[in-house]
Amino acid sequence: MIDLHSHTCLSDGSSSPSDLLAEAQHIGLSALAITDHDTFAGFDAALPLAPQYELELVCGIELSTRFHFENEPSPPVSVHLLGYFPEHAPDEKFRNWLGSICSTRHGRNIKLMEKLQSSNISISWDDFSHLGPDLAGRPHFAKVLVAKEYVADAQEAFDRYLGDAALAGIERKLPSTEEAIQRIVGNGGLASLAHPGRFPSAQSSTLTSLIEQLVRNGLRAIEVYHSDHAREHVTSFLRMAADFNLLVTGGSDYHGENKPDIRLGTGRAGNLCVPDALLATLKSTGPPLTSS
Repeated sequence: MIDLHSHTCLSDGSSSPSDLLAEAQHIGLSALAITDHDTFAGFDAALPLAPQYELELVCGIELSTRFHFENEPSPPVSVHLLGYFPEHAPDEKFRNWLGSICSTRHGRNIKLMEKLQSSNISISWDDFSHLGPDLAGRPHFAKVLVAKEYVADAQEAFDRYLGDAALAGIERKLPSTEEAIQRIVGNGGLASLAHPGRFPSAQSSTLTSLIEQLVRNGLRAIEVYHSDHAREHVTSFLRMAADFNLLVTGGSDYHGENKPDIRLGTGRAGNLCVPDALLATLKSTGPPLTSS
């Protein structure tokens, strides 16, 4: 069993890199990808520790992007990409590019904090422990709002304060999906469309159009197995992968306590089991993807 989608506390998860590796070993994973948002900090911290946990550590990342449909006036949509890389993470040029993306999070978070405070919510960066505007994600804001009893749960936090509609006017300026794919490929990586089941009308021709456009720009895989994907999603996405000659990836999207209903390796209520063979197939398509 493997898990190619997980997050640490150096992104929007709650587990330290060492705790994540220990949990992976405890549940019997043979390989784990750390795919923190827009940063390799979690992977970098875990890399020297991985040998003692007797599993393969895969270098990965999850990138937030904006996608524009060709020849359509509709506004851009949010698309997440997973990138998987060779034995070492990409070069400094790629990391510097990631830094420019992270700076957009800083600006958005400062404005979000001001907006919440102007809504008579008692909140400050002191409520975020070791995190600050550079690392905090919306799940961290949600956790604080729940802890302070402004909302009953994370879903209400997003519905009222943190969702895309609530953040209109203070959105982050993100790279295009095409640019992100090209950056991944340019560093010897493989780009996979993350959790397509979250995309509006996931079963529709709209998703097909998105994949068609991205394949032309270098998309190589689709995340078929995910904690949010019901059985009918998996069947549909396997068919799409075959139709577009895409590789298959999969993972829990583990965030620790920030998404407590999702377990590493097994997803939500045991709905996930990513076959080991997927990683072997990914590795056979190009440079080695793992470090040991």
